[in-house]
Amino acid sequence: MFRLNFLLAALMITWVSTGLVMAQTDYFPSKNNAEWERKSAAELGFSKRKLDNAIEFAQSQESQRPKDQALASALGFAREPYNQILGPTTIRGEQTGIILRHGYIVAEWGEPLKVDMTHSITKSFLSSVAGLAYDRKLIRNLDDTISSYINSPHFDSEHNRSISWDHMLRQTSAWEGTLWAKPDWADRPVGDDPFAWPKRIIPKAGSEWKYNDVRVNAFALALLELWRRPLPEVLKQHLMDPIGASDSWRWHGYENSWVVIDGQHMQSVSGGGHWGGGVFLHAYDQARFGHLTLRRGRWQDQQVFSEEWYRLATTPTEQNKTYGFMNWFVNTDQAFLPSAPENSFTHLGAGTNMVYVDPQHDLVIVARWIKRDAMDGFVKRVLAALDAQ
Repeated sequence: MFRLNFLLAALMITWVSTGLVMAQTDYFPSKNNAEWERKSAAELGFSKRKLDNAIEFAQSQESQRPKDQALASALGFAREPYNQILGPTTIRGEQTGIILRHGYIVAEWGEPLKVDMTHSITKSFLSSVAGLAYDRKLIRNLDDTISSYINSPHFDSEHNRSISWDHMLRQTSAWEGTLWAKPDWADRPVGDDPFAWPKRIIPKAGSEWKYNDVRVNAFALALLELWRRPLPEVLKQHLMDPIGASDSWRWHGYENSWVVIDGQHMQSVSGGGHWGGGVFLHAYDQARFGHLTLRRGRWQDQQVFSEEWYRLATTPTEQNKTYGFMNWFVNTDQAFLPSAPENSFTHLGAGTNMVYVDPQHDLVIVARWIKRDAMDGFVKRVLAALDAQ
């Protein structure tokens, strides 16, 4: 009997050390957030005093941008031509956060139930919809060109025909054109004269990284034409419902982003809140998504997206080593968050909205409406509270 117990203990150590802990040992919350199990700081390995100090720091670093997100966007992108808002926006809530360890809530503050814009964390949901298509073989190879899958005037120019799914996912596509009254060159134009930017030489697809929301919206349209179903419907069925997300989240497009597919009017959604729209959800739903990505696409006994997709999404982009698939910011050489482990990653949106995922510490941190330059300081303080035990 002693020998059997010894062997079982040795096997458990092996499972834990290699990350192969059995599914039934993991905690996943039910759909009811009120029933999401809470544990004390001490139970989850934190110094309560230091954790409280970290939360106080986050609250002291609330964004100073206007709470009216239409105004915040207009001011943030004031130098851009064609900057009119086309989609819905919100008046944001106060600085808010949730901290999970091993899936349990150890801290929550602010307005975690307020359904708010998540801005470019929307891109992480959009890339996940691509992952769902990849896992179902709707996309056979990410290096295939998009034009070989869909018949679209937005991908029929000589340049745009060369763009692959991988190029779009990594923001290296250099897609060229106008979509929903927004020309690609008008998003974050380079140089002193924004109107000189259209005269640039278009780089070869895959050769240059540039964060560009018009191109992200072109990717959303391509995925809509691939799935031939509204993307919010796909996301709900195959991701949000399986992880027990609320029924309050929404994914919006623009007033002019409607298309007809198979005789049905469908709205092509946006990849963020640059001109309004994007995913609106509360912090608990953000935390659920963070926990799903921490568990490499698994939720209880269901593999929502594949381990292969997780590996691809967290692989650094050659042209930008801190960027995986949109909007998974990876921590290569600890360049993105110097205080965090190298294998951590962050789903990031303006505001700032942050879903920090830390496999080394089995940790998820949601922080909404925090200053961008306070992100590392906040993570540093939370990790210090953990190391204090």
